[in-house]
Amino acid sequence: MLARKQWRSLALLAQSVSGHDPTSIFAPAGTPAHSIFGLSMLVLGITGAIFLVVAGLLLYVLLRYRATGTESAQEPAQIYGSNQIELSWTVIPVLIVVILFLAAARVIFSTELARKPAAALDVTVIGHQFWWEYRYPTLGIVTANELHIPVSDPSHPTPTYLTMSSADTDHSFWVPRLAGKTDLIPNKVNTMWIDPEAAGLYLGQCAQYCGAQHAKMLIRVYADSPQQFAAWVAQQQKPAAEDSRVAEGGSIFQHNACISCHAVAGTVATGRFGPDLTHVASRDTIASGSVPNTAANMRAWIDNPAHFKPGALMPEMHLNDRDLDAVTAYLMTLK
Repeated sequence: MLARKQWRSLALLAQSVSGHDPTSIFAPAGTPAHSIFGLSMLVLGITGAIFLVVAGLLLYVLLRYRATGTESAQEPAQIYGSNQIELSWTVIPVLIVVILFLAAARVIFSTELARKPAAALDVTVIGHQFWWEYRYPTLGIVTANELHIPVSDPSHPTPTYLTMSSADTDHSFWVPRLAGKTDLIPNKVNTMWIDPEAAGLYLGQCAQYCGAQHAKMLIRVYADSPQQFAAWVAQQQKPAAEDSRVAEGGSIFQHNACISCHAVAGTVATGRFGPDLTHVASRDTIASGSVPNTAANMRAWIDNPAHFKPGALMPEMHLNDRDLDAVTAYLMTLK
């Protein structure tokens, strides 16, 4: 119940930032999303017209030929075959299918074959059970779960190109307001691009069932202004903060199994099975967007990840209260 309330508050916060339902395809905020929205409206219009015609004819027949109690017992004249009807219910559906096929093909090809601008940002996305790893190869940044990208100015497009793969099972990257779904498959590389037209927070979801915590493998995309993005990059490129007041927590972290899974730049922690924690305190959430990033939640997560995310692959650390407080204090300084 607590986690549900926290997620609801995060969703409402995102909605207030974006001004729209943060996961609605009917509020597109990027070129691919606008193309998908247009196609969706076409499909909705055609299928809606079909529904109205069929429902109208059915309603007409029900009313026109309803039982009145005065019907003759004699069977009415039967009609066997009609070239006009046969032609109609063959040609019209074929035309509808052709129109939908051409419209869908146009959207697919216009998105897939779009020319990549020189100013585009490259990000490598790796899906894990049950979190997202983001690598910025040209910027030397590795982070997790919260993707920061610049807003794309139509006069000088700066889209973000995502190179995607999976470290374990199948996943699917879907941020409805920015683009369609793209699968992340082991030993295969897929690509997609997004170009948010307005700054704000865009929420998404892993759209391919990938295990027990698939529902909490959430996506948070922060579209930053050029100045905000430059400031974020500068912060992320700094080494992990050193604070003598939490040296004990850093020592405990580095002498436990934490370093087998997590990395903290500038320390002996170089694990890659779990999220990079170099700047973990700068993130708004933990547990792949499931829980607000507060000291209390961080402590509870370290103590027992299953409290927030049953089925999470991170084990309980079994630290005593003193060590748990010290490690929590250390991680909350990593900004």
